[in-house]
Amino acid sequence: MLMRCGKAVSHQMHMNTNKTQKGFCVIGCGRVGTHLAVHLTGRGYQPAAFSSKTFASAQNAAFHAGGGRVFENAADAAKTCELIFITTPDICIVPVCDQIAADGGFNESSVVFHLSGALSSELLVSAQKAGAETGSLHPLQAFAPYEPGQASPFTGINMSVEGTSGAASLGKKIAAALQARAFTIPTDAKTLYHAAAVVASNYLVTLEHVALALLEQTGLDQARAYEILAPLIQGTLGNIASKGSVDALTGPVVRGDAAVIARHLADIDKKMPQFSGVYRLLGQHTLDIARLRKDFPKEADQQISDLLKNDT
Repeated sequence: MLMRCGKAVSHQMHMNTNKTQKGFCVIGCGRVGTHLAVHLTGRGYQPAAFSSKTFASAQNAAFHAGGGRVFENAADAAKTCELIFITTPDICIVPVCDQIAADGGFNESSVVFHLSGALSSELLVSAQKAGAETGSLHPLQAFAPYEPGQASPFTGINMSVEGTSGAASLGKKIAAALQARAFTIPTDAKTLYHAAAVVASNYLVTLEHVALALLEQTGLDQARAYEILAPLIQGTLGNIASKGSVDALTGPVVRGDAAVIARHLADIDKKMPQFSGVYRLLGQHTLDIARLRKDFPKEADQQISDLLKNDT
């Protein structure tokens, strides 16, 4: 029986009941699962078993990892080794884990991880009830489809680790083996951790899209607009890295230059009103940061605050 997010598909498949003590199993052989299998193998781990939504994707992962058996039934794959990675889409983690548990795929020797960024190890409750240690590993990385010979996407990145004590300890060792930098977070903080990553990455794209749109309004095309802003963006990120976010802040808000802010708002309200609210909201939070600076001219605080109030 092959798990498809809680739906079972019947197939006949030979089952291996010999558990590999130092091997690992990957359930869900998409981009992350395949990369994980290949690069863990490259760091001395043994690929024992693979199972996925399609038999072909599991075969592909096993081929690139250079070993391991392919199973139609995820529980049969899980029974072959103690280290089990569920690398399915988030929506499938619970039904896949529950089905493996129901089919006897976990026991007291199992250590089960999922790799979701947004969800915690609490999802793996059925594995934990079977006696397994449970945790989550999340590589802060965007994964392209695996291509043979490419550099490891894990090298030098940060990887969050949380879960039961045994799983968290092993998770840090796995991250180190992948040459990633592990950091631990409380299980109940996983959602905020992921929100921070979304703001830092996804919303940065949104922010720069707004900046590019404003500059395009001057007659520049987007490519040239980016060329102009890129050194400023990179310099700002460098300043945050070296000084911290408070001391890295520059510009009219922290200088107390209400006149410049007023001109910005007048032009944006007139020419690109779709961005008026964004400018004001970001300005309000920027003012909060500016107030933490000793050099912020407090006499300008109220005037800037009034300018940045959302129109109702």
